[in-house]
Amino acid sequence: MLQFGGKVAVITGGASGFGREFARLGASLGMKLVLADVQADALDATVNELKAAGAEVIGKRTDISRSDEVQALADAAVAAFGEVNLLFNNAGVASGGLIWESSEKDWDWVLGVNLRGVIHGVRIFAPLMLAAADKNRDYLGHIVNTASIGGLVTAPMLGTYTVSKHAVVALTESLYHDLSLVSDRVKCSVLCPSFVATGINRSQRNRPAELGVEGTLHRSQLAAQAILDMGTGAGTVSAEQVAQLTFDGIREQRFYICPHPDALSAVRRRFDDIIALRNPHDPFDENQEMRAKVVATLQG
Repeated sequence: MLQFGGKVAVITGGASGFGREFARLGASLGMKLVLADVQADALDATVNELKAAGAEVIGKRTDISRSDEVQALADAAVAAFGEVNLLFNNAGVASGGLIWESSEKDWDWVLGVNLRGVIHGVRIFAPLMLAAADKNRDYLGHIVNTASIGGLVTAPMLGTYTVSKHAVVALTESLYHDLSLVSDRVKCSVLCPSFVATGINRSQRNRPAELGVEGTLHRSQLAAQAILDMGTGAGTVSAEQVAQLTFDGIREQRFYICPHPDALSAVRRRFDDIIALRNPHDPFDENQEMRAKVVATLQG
């Protein structure tokens, strides 16, 4: 997809972080936008900002963990603009702690948004895009699923998040192969950034009451939150830069979009361990002082 002007983009998590930057860049390129987010006030603010700048945009509050709400999002997009060319399955949340200390509600929340939200997006929008390609030889479509560098490596105390993002990478790789069997005009990519100041470290603000935290947080969960806060605060790549790199990747039909190339050394090391049948490397092997602090925190 070399030209974006006049094309229609649906963006989940469109009120903040990567989603808002995808929307801003898409608007600057003349795209028509459908923004979805679970946080209604932030969604309204982003939609109003883009409308004031002259964009054609609608917003729809959507809990992407619910298939009926994702279906309603697709229906609204088609009703407003006729078809969808770009789908950003982008909304995500983060939670952590020692993996056995994550409650069933922790798992339901993280997997509901990070994984089931992507599943719903692909299951509902891919058939619409393929049908559009069948009707119009000039149609082009692209799906971008936001995973994480955490979908290519593993880290301590971020198990729920890592599991969800590994699943998104696997889902998108499978989608890539499946699409190649049926169409040459609908493509997909997986976005795998490292730490970026997107607000994901504050995703508990939108956690539904029925999946709320049970009891007092464990030491490991507090430590994981501190890691998320520190990592996102120290990010050297902005959400705006990630959006630009993502649109570049769509233009170039690149499947893996990794805005932090330095992080790929850890990916290589992980796969080298797998190929050599070695035990996983210690992620703290180059920072034993940090390991000592984490162990001291966990052991009280």
